[in-house]
Amino acid sequence: MTAPEAPLARVAHLLELNRAEQALDEVDRLPAALALSPAAFRLRAYALTSLSRWDDLAAVTRRGLAEAGPDPELLGRLGVALRHRREYPAAERALLDALAIEPEDPWLLCQYAHLCSAVGQLDKAERLVARAAAISPQEPAVFACRVQLAYARGDDREADRIAGEFLGAWPDNPAALALHGATSARRGRLGTARRAFGQAVAHDPTDADYAEAAWETQVHAHPLLLPLRPLHRLGIFRTWLLAVGVIVLLNVTGLDVLGGLFALLWMLFCVWSWIAPPLVRRMVLGRWRS
Repeated sequence: MTAPEAPLARVAHLLELNRAEQALDEVDRLPAALALSPAAFRLRAYALTSLSRWDDLAAVTRRGLAEAGPDPELLGRLGVALRHRREYPAAERALLDALAIEPEDPWLLCQYAHLCSAVGQLDKAERLVARAAAISPQEPAVFACRVQLAYARGDDREADRIAGEFLGAWPDNPAALALHGATSARRGRLGTARRAFGQAVAHDPTDADYAEAAWETQVHAHPLLLPLRPLHRLGIFRTWLLAVGVIVLLNVTGLDVLGGLFALLWMLFCVWSWIAPPLVRRMVLGRWRS
C-alpha cells in the first residue's frame, strides 16, 4: 500500500466497523489533493448513506461528480439520495446514467428496483432484482431488495422466508438481522424480533433506526402486552373484522348470552389496547434509562 492510500484505507476500515461518523471525521482531515479524489468522495458518500443524511449525500455526490467526472457509484448514491427526497425523475436519471456505465452492477440494479417500487412499478422492479440476483444471488443488497418487494406485493410470508435466507447467508450482517427482526415482528414472533434487533444494535450501535426498532420490540414483547399480539399477527383491521364477525355470528345463531360475553371481552380487550402500551412504554423507558 502506498503512503497516499493509507489514510483512505483507514477510512474504509472504519466504515467496515460501522463507524460512519468517525469515518467522516477522518476523511475531512485528508490532505487537500487526496480529499478531492474520486475514492474520497465515494467514502464520504458511503458514510452519509449509512447515516441516512440524504441532503448532505446529494450535495457530496454532486460535488464529487463535478470534481471527478462520471462515476457509477457516485451517480448511484445520488440516485438513492434523490429517491429518499422523493425527487423521482432526477433519481431515475442519475441511476440510468450509472447503469449506462456499469449495466451489470447488482447494487445499482437494486437501487433502480427500489425506485421503481417507490413509484408503483412493481413488475419492472421485479425484473430488475431478478437480473441482479442472476448476477450475484448472495449480495446483501439483492436480499434486502427482494424482502422489500415482497412487502410491496403484500406477501409477508415470502418476505419472512427471504429474510431468513438473508440471515442464513450473512449471520453477522446488521441489515440481515434487522430485516429478520422486522419480518418476525410482522409475523407475531416478537421474542425472535427482539433478539434480532438487539443483535443488529450490537453489530451497529450507531444506527438510530436499529436502536428505535429494538426499543419498540422490547415494548411489544412485554408480558403485559401478550393479549395484544393478535394485533401484530393479523393487523388492526383484520382483528376488528374478525371480532365483529364472531359477535354477529353468535347473535344470528341464537347464542345471545355467549355473544354478549364475547362482546364484553372484546370491549375489555379494546380498553386494554389503549391503556397498556403507554404504561409499558414508561416502564421500559425507565429501565433503559437506568
